[in-house]
Amino acid sequence: AAGLLRAAPTGALRLHYRVQRCLPLRADRAVFAVEGDRGYGRDPGALEEAFRRLAPHVRTAWAADRVHHHTVPPGTRRLTPGTAAHWTALARSRYLVREGAFGPGLVRRRGQVLVQTQAGTPLKHMGLDLQERPAAAQGTDFARLLREADSWDYVVSANRHSTLTWERVHPGDWTALEYGQPRTDVLQRATAADVARLRETLGVPEGTVAILYAPTHRDYRRTQRSALDLERVVRRLGPRFVVLARAHPRHGGPLAASAGRVLDVSDHPHVESLCLASDALVTDYSSLMFDYAGLDRPIVIHAAEREAYEAARGTYVDLRSFPPGAIARDEDELIGVFASGDWHGTRSARLRAAFRERFCPYDDGRAAERVVRRVVLGETDPPPAVPLSGRRPAPSATAALARTPLTTVPPPAGPRTVTDSL
Repeated sequence: AAGLLRAAPTGALRLHYRVQRCLPLRADRAVFAVEGDRGYGRDPGALEEAFRRLAPHVRTAWAADRVHHHTVPPGTRRLTPGTAAHWTALARSRYLVREGAFGPGLVRRRGQVLVQTQAGTPLKHMGLDLQERPAAAQGTDFARLLREADSWDYVVSANRHSTLTWERVHPGDWTALEYGQPRTDVLQRATAADVARLRETLGVPEGTVAILYAPTHRDYRRTQRSALDLERVVRRLGPRFVVLARAHPRHGGPLAASAGRVLDVSDHPHVESLCLASDALVTDYSSLMFDYAGLDRPIVIHAAEREAYEAARGTYVDLRSFPPGAIARDEDELIGVFASGDWHGTRSARLRAAFRERFCPYDDGRAAERVVRRVVLGETDPPPAVPLSGRRPAPSATAALARTPLTTVPPPAGPRTVTDSL
């Protein structure tokens, strides 16, 4: 009896969805969402904003759990996944835009346009490439993955590397929109006033160097923890540095207790704001490095447990031969990178320039516009991207300080060699 009672609402919603699919499509409706039904943001958020700005005749809706409804901007309809209103919108809206799987219950109708944004430039193995990596696949239904990919009309791609990867690991009859990463548009359009305001909101002291520490999820660990003693790091570097610690969304936070010059920002809803507020990024194998590279600010790779990560997940980009900046193999080397000034030195800038040229060719602040003009307005020749040489980097609140050698910071004890390769 209890099972029947639980099944009754589900059956009613399925019937409701089936009935709604028999009714005419609404060409002026669009639904947006991100994986996990989280709040407004990322690539779908950037595209939703572009829909309202460039195609105001299309009414937009955002699907998220109720706890995240406050993140949705005014004028955008709020939908709760699993409700009748949500299924109605999925059945009758012409445009469905999502980061991540659309779900097994969705049936693509003739005339509907499904736009898949993915989760950014792929560094770690994805899709069909996980078939030989059970620790990372975690019971993935690959047959369903193929059916899902075959329902897409468009896949948003940040660069040629992403396009070639998605075509192989998510094969289907879809079209790649190699126009750039929409969520990075805000990084290119930000002003010095925007950066200063964000730093003040986060509590970053004026005149300090803010390091954003954002490690990725480790599939081979049962529990996630920081690979760095962040208190020791800031203590060794001195009062001119603060750390913004962000845990991976998959396991939440906090990554570290906020104390002194370590600020845990795991609960901050927009990682793009954290990127703008920081002066440098420290990460291990997070795809955030590709977004951050478009800012043209220093990136330091903390390559701890490289062999374990490669064995469990695998990577498409060999960071040993093509890094976005300096590489440290352990905590002491990381301290040495910042103490010596290598983090923003000439070699790091040269490595970052090559990395940007390969992975950020379209990051000019108009990626979302190009997608909307193609998908909604039907323009086959959207505005071309501005070449890298013609762009200005987003302003850093401590750019002058970052160019100053940190001669007052003592190097770590012991015979250590800071290298730019593993």
